[in-house]
Amino acid sequence: MTRNRDVCRRAAAALAVTLALTGLPDRPQAHAATGPAVTGPAARPDRVYVANLHSDTVSVVDPRTGTVTDTVPVGDAPDSVAVSADGARVYVTNSAADTVSVIDTRTMTVTGTVAVGREPSRVTVSPDNRKVYVSNVASGEVSVISTRTRTVTDTIAVGGAPLGLAVTPDSRTLYVADAGSDEVAVIRTADGTVTGTLPAGGGPTALALAPDGSHLYVSNLTTDDVSVLDLRRGTETARVPVGDQPAGIGVRPDGRRVYVADLGSDTVSVVDPRAGTVTDTVPVGDAPNGLAVAPDGSRVHVADFGSDTLSVIDTRTATTLPTVPVGSGPTGVATTPHP
Repeated sequence: MTRNRDVCRRAAAALAVTLALTGLPDRPQAHAATGPAVTGPAARPDRVYVANLHSDTVSVVDPRTGTVTDTVPVGDAPDSVAVSADGARVYVTNSAADTVSVIDTRTMTVTGTVAVGREPSRVTVSPDNRKVYVSNVASGEVSVISTRTRTVTDTIAVGGAPLGLAVTPDSRTLYVADAGSDEVAVIRTADGTVTGTLPAGGGPTALALAPDGSHLYVSNLTTDDVSVLDLRRGTETARVPVGDQPAGIGVRPDGRRVYVADLGSDTVSVVDPRAGTVTDTVPVGDAPNGLAVAPDGSRVHVADFGSDTLSVIDTRTATTLPTVPVGSGPTGVATTPHP
């Protein structure tokens, strides 16, 4: 696990913040959360996928029963996960192996491995299901993988420390949180050109796109807040204070609530994006990191890095349901899209 420990330390250094967690001296430091799960037609039963950094596995959870139905071995230090728009494939970044594992959801086995940049830390799939985007935090670039050939077709230089990813519903624009510059890069996906940047807070880590594509929400790890970006104007219209070290972030399908995993506070902040205020603070497990909102908006799934559990929040009541034990050091989490 020595290499895993070094990987996490370098990622934390790129963020200019130490993610050492009080009371967890023997654990590697955590990467922040993955971006939100993609949406689209699903060909598989509902599942929640959790990347376990320390056990080199992905836990497959049935959200109806709250049980782990499969455990899939992947590469070294998996820390983010994304599901294809048709639900047929799961993509996992192996941060210490510099690869992406491809899981077939029918057989729950790894059917391919793709070499990418150094320390891949986030992954997302375009809504048109043609491309997979991987942010490589140590090499300052985004790898573009063809879903058809499972090969890297482009490498886009972003800058200091690319992390969170989000793709517009039309698949034409990719947003990348760059923790090295405290900005969000805007990329035209047709040719991989960086067309501009958007402002953010300190250490932008994860991104969530409003369902209508009008706004982008950014969790800022080092300034303990969320940036609200108006994409039509290209401006930051609000900065909402949340808990300590906000990491994973997701939006309810109706766009009325944004959920933020507060890594340092062991909570999830519930944000009203229109009012720019926190409406609830929900206690969860130890060091919540990755976060994914269920496609129907009824649940929020949170990877608790420090307690090796998946917390489940009922969005109607803003209360937690029974937690699900998963693998060691859960980080990224994603859900199966709905039809």
